[in-house]
Amino acid sequence: MGQPTGFIEFSRVVPLERRPRERVADFRELHSHLPESTMREQGARCMDCGVPFCHAGKLVDGLTMGCPLHNLIPEWNDLIYRGRWREAIDRLHRTNNFPEVTGRVCPAPCEGSCVLGINAPPVTIKVNECAIADRAFREGWVTASPPSFRTGKRVAVVGSGPAGLACAAELNRAGHDVTVFERADRIGGLMTYGIPAMKLDKSIVERRVKLLADEGVRFVTNTEVGKSYPTERLRGEFDAIALCGGATVPRDLPVPGRQLGGVRFAMEFLTANTRRLLDGEKPGDGYVSARDKNVIVIGGGDTGTDCVGTALRHGCKSLVQLELLPRPPDTRAADNPWPQWPKIYRVDYGQEEAAAAFGQDPRQFQVQTKRMLDDGAGQVRAIEVASVRFVPQISGPPKIEEVSGSERILPADLVLLAMGFVGPEKAGLLADLGVRLDARGNVATDANKQTSVPGVFAAGDMARGQSLVVWAIAEGRDAAVGIDRFLMGETVLE
Repeated sequence: MGQPTGFIEFSRVVPLERRPRERVADFRELHSHLPESTMREQGARCMDCGVPFCHAGKLVDGLTMGCPLHNLIPEWNDLIYRGRWREAIDRLHRTNNFPEVTGRVCPAPCEGSCVLGINAPPVTIKVNECAIADRAFREGWVTASPPSFRTGKRVAVVGSGPAGLACAAELNRAGHDVTVFERADRIGGLMTYGIPAMKLDKSIVERRVKLLADEGVRFVTNTEVGKSYPTERLRGEFDAIALCGGATVPRDLPVPGRQLGGVRFAMEFLTANTRRLLDGEKPGDGYVSARDKNVIVIGGGDTGTDCVGTALRHGCKSLVQLELLPRPPDTRAADNPWPQWPKIYRVDYGQEEAAAAFGQDPRQFQVQTKRMLDDGAGQVRAIEVASVRFVPQISGPPKIEEVSGSERILPADLVLLAMGFVGPEKAGLLADLGVRLDARGNVATDANKQTSVPGVFAAGDMARGQSLVVWAIAEGRDAAVGIDRFLMGETVLE
């Protein structure tokens, strides 16, 4: 490293975000950048640690350890310190197709596995990554680079989220003719409609999609394979197929009153909001405003936080976020050692904004919903909840017990279900292809990401289950390697 003692000399510094009360007035991005001098100091904090865990990309007891993309983190941190930004983006692009996205929305498991993080604040890996990518685009270093030859092989990629686009980008780089099918009206999948604009401005996604199109990737929107585009036609027209449709079936909440108006799945709420921001008001766009409403968000993950942030920007009257699990500890528990992802209490942007608006963190932990109450006209007016405790068992997971006398009524005009996803949609394409599913209902694949049907591959949440954008990109890249090897007998992508 250029400055071996940088981790001693410089403290961790992250960019300032706009004040919560200011940023809830719009959907502009939260992010900003640090001056170059500060960024170079942050690059210098990367230690000469000998065995870096930040790019390990493994699962340890179900938790991510290091970057699933195996980003060359120490290398580009050193290049930042030396001011060699153009070389840094080249290093970054070797492993990551969309660093401008992951630098904004990834929870940074790399930082959870940073060696410096054992006893000090970890290196600002995520901030550094975003700074490299944004500077590269600003300087004009990121340009279309079509392949110099074509193999004549045709590949269909179904789904244009991070897995699909990464798979398409790599296959196109290998010289194959790639067509991406997307049932929505825009390319990007989760990156376009699942992640709110204040976390990821849609112009950033559109910019990358245009680059891919300029490199030769063909995009077909408003087309659902298995419905508007017959599956047999797909099989007949392409030499290989990559299934990257995501885990789009949301987990439901089967309680009395679930059918009432005003109870919506989180992704419906978020998608309609982004569509209106992009297209303006249109009849039948599914948009639901939280303005002047008592909002309950059920689910404590990233999607729940995005619902919190969006409802605040609408101007909701009150806001409560319910989480079934206990409040995480402030520091690592004994059963959550480094270099695992630290399961600790965090205040994300949505909770920070809610606290600024209403005076407290909106989350209530160890709470389960018992029923939803009718206003007499078919609309939700409140929900009944109760506190729970987790009772350890001799074997198996703890038993969830309701705390006697803890029942209470929470006013609710809009209830958003953000409890995750249970897998891909089975009807249509998957049923037509007859691919084997695993025990969790995801598409089963082998080491090459090939399904039980020869020539059909799967990647991302459709095969892995609900996960991170960075895992989806990694899976898409792995599927591209498998497809290239299937088509050519060997691969140029490893």
